[in-house]
Amino acid sequence: MIYGRLIEEIDSNKVLENVPLKEHISFKVGGPCRCMVFPSCREDIEKAVRICKSESIPYYILGNGSNVIAGDEGYRGVIIKIGPSLSGITVKDNIITAQAGATLASVSKKALENSLTGIEFAGGIPGTVGGGVIMNAGAYGGELKDVVAGVVSMDETGGIHRYSGDDCEFGYRTSIFQKKNEIVLEVEFKLLPGDYDEISAEMHELMRKRNEKQPLNYPSAGSTFKRPEGHFAGKLIQDSGLKGLSHGGAQVSELHAGFIINRNNATAKDILELIELVKNTVYDNYGVELQPEVRLIK
Repeated sequence: MIYGRLIEEIDSNKVLENVPLKEHISFKVGGPCRCMVFPSCREDIEKAVRICKSESIPYYILGNGSNVIAGDEGYRGVIIKIGPSLSGITVKDNIITAQAGATLASVSKKALENSLTGIEFAGGIPGTVGGGVIMNAGAYGGELKDVVAGVVSMDETGGIHRYSGDDCEFGYRTSIFQKKNEIVLEVEFKLLPGDYDEISAEMHELMRKRNEKQPLNYPSAGSTFKRPEGHFAGKLIQDSGLKGLSHGGAQVSELHAGFIINRNNATAKDILELIELVKNTVYDNYGVELQPEVRLIK
């Protein structure tokens, strides 16, 4: 029923049934979803959300899948994947406007091409603009809140909203879009004129650090836990003797204890149980409750 309505109102080329989620998330785990929609305009998104709500079918907005875990049993609803078909980037003066499906790496590259500085830190973040803004993604001392000038979003009724950067209620890995369950469509980044060679050197240095310190050769969702106030998650995990600990096919990375990786054909169950084991051990040792940064599709 839902599949028929989606292909009728959107486009048969943009809707697939029973898509394995492991093919669309960086952890490489997850069973099939009921349907996956690949919108190419905001009208496609509005139609997909409206149809899901009218059929009482759950839906989930997915970007690059770099900060999520999908369960082994799959997802009984509709995945709306905002990706390459909504990834346009334009530059005017020192403002870069990007659609939600553009990667943060591609925005950083575009900034470099135009000698604009301020978003070098995002060059190695694997997520999309939409997911990054929703989570206020950051790295190496920078956060998107520092450079976001405006956001266009859509609510669950299809209503379009425009926010200034100050209105986005950015916090540590949070924003107003999480609180209101709104879909980010487009983002304006306000940057500063800079020197091409200096920007390039900074991006290369940050990428070198990332390659040196992060287990990029294994599937993961990046840093698994949020930074607890006054502590570093990776150090608490390492000091608890958990670095290198395996559970099924999942492992606390031997390179960086803040990362849980898919070491050997892990299941989502392996990963989720290892997350709980790490949380419980750190709490028992230090009284600090780790909060996962990774989101669960359920």
